Amino acid sequence: MARIFITGSADGLGLLAAKALAAEGHNVVLHARNPARGTEAKRKVPTAEPVLTADLSDIEATKQLAAEVNDLGSFDAVIHNAGVYQVSSQLIFAVNTLAPYILTSLIQRPERLIYLSSGMHLQGRPNFENFNVNSGRISYSDSKLHVLMLSMAVARKWPGVYSNTIDPGWVPTKMGGRGAPDNLQKGYETQVWLATGNDSNARVSGHYFHHKKQRAYNTAADDITLQEKLLQLCETITGVAFPQ
Repeated sequence: MARIFITGSADGLGLLAAKALAAEGHNVVLHARNPARGTEAKRKVPTAEPVLTADLSDIEATKQLAAEVNDLGSFDAVIHNAGVYQVSSQLIFAVNTLAPYILTSLIQRPERLIYLSSGMHLQGRPNFENFNVNSGRISYSDSKLHVLMLSMAVARKWPGVYSNTIDPGWVPTKMGGRGAPDNLQKGYETQVWLATGNDSNARVSGHYFHHKKQRAYNTAADDITLQEKLLQLCETITGVAFPQ
């Protein structure tokens, strides 16, 4: 059985993926923004290992979270599920762009990394001129392009790791809203499959998936110069170097 850490697993797709993985007998470590949400998450997935808590909008708290994950030992997979949508640009940048970079860089390298992007990344731009913690100009679409660029950089630099990105679709979660038209089950099944699946379609790297199928994506994510600029700027802001 695999051991998986899932960020943002107190509700939404992260919680649903955690439930599905736990039901299959895998060992799951949950993450919540605060202790109250962590307690509720543990109640919903009682077989999960102790819940880790950290506010991913806080750079130092995110670094501490990585240390706590490492204290628990090695993981087979890490699912970077946490994300925010209708909030300030500063929060979007901190949670959606910087936090996955920090955690990827500091957590002991797993066999598989899964990142949640969005179809909205297609309208995103690198927008590097606005990379600072006080920027009010990083959009949700930009941040989800950053996530895809990070995943592609990992796939290129770490050949021993399966690094892939998911568009879960517009699904009826708290973020997506009740009227969202896409299939909720398919929204989290791809996470589970990429984290634990042993068929050849799941054991790949550097791809963008929607409902277990590879999909076209913003080709800016393939630009190595842009990938390197993303890593450099994230290092400058966070003080965390990307391991080579």
